[in-house]
Amino acid sequence: MKLSYDLHMHSCLSPCGDADMTPNNMVNMAILNGLQVVALTDHNSCKNCPAFLEVARRSGILAIAGMELCTAEEIHVVCLFPELAAAMAFDEEVYHKVPDIQNRPEIFGEQWVMDENDAVLRSETRLLINASAISIAEAVPLVKKYGGVVFPAHVDKSAYSVLSNLGFLPPECGFTTVEVKSPESFLANEENRQKIAGCQVVTDSDAHYLWDIAEQVHTLELSACSAGRVLEYFRGKEGDF
Repeated sequence: MKLSYDLHMHSCLSPCGDADMTPNNMVNMAILNGLQVVALTDHNSCKNCPAFLEVARRSGILAIAGMELCTAEEIHVVCLFPELAAAMAFDEEVYHKVPDIQNRPEIFGEQWVMDENDAVLRSETRLLINASAISIAEAVPLVKKYGGVVFPAHVDKSAYSVLSNLGFLPPECGFTTVEVKSPESFLANEENRQKIAGCQVVTDSDAHYLWDIAEQVHTLELSACSAGRVLEYFRGKEGDF
């Protein structure tokens, strides 16, 4: 089956995320746009995933708990997990590897942790956009420890991407998937195609505003609609089933 997706979105917990990016608003916009699989991937945090997954469960859409981790090299990678408990355990480990620098809401914006009714539970005081102490090579086994998958985010961007910062995909990471924001222009270049040779390409919105959430354009070919099947797809194994 072909399932429309958007697996890289930011809620109001991300300091750059709009205040309207609440769990209910995000899920409802995804449904209006015809999406069937979504993931919440806030900067260096999974703390809005419990509310997001509960809202999605009630609405009948598949939601996956995730995070956009900023590595020590200032490379963004998307981390997705098979279940909420694994994501929250990963969140706890990452939290202690993010610099203890206080957020300044007047500069970076608020970082709201919400419940499933969009009520604010608290404001996260530690600034979440800084680079963690986790290298890109360390991120892969760390995510795997929690049963998750990781792939480089927006490799065609000029900042915070593995290609802009390193110029290549580290072979020791063994990436099987990369996220490309504008595949038509990026893949038109032979040098770019060589840099990601052997990898599947996915395209997500990286939405920070409701109107950025993807519409029904890109699809995953899966044998079933489940978080496990989505993760197997990114491991390059879904076809084995």
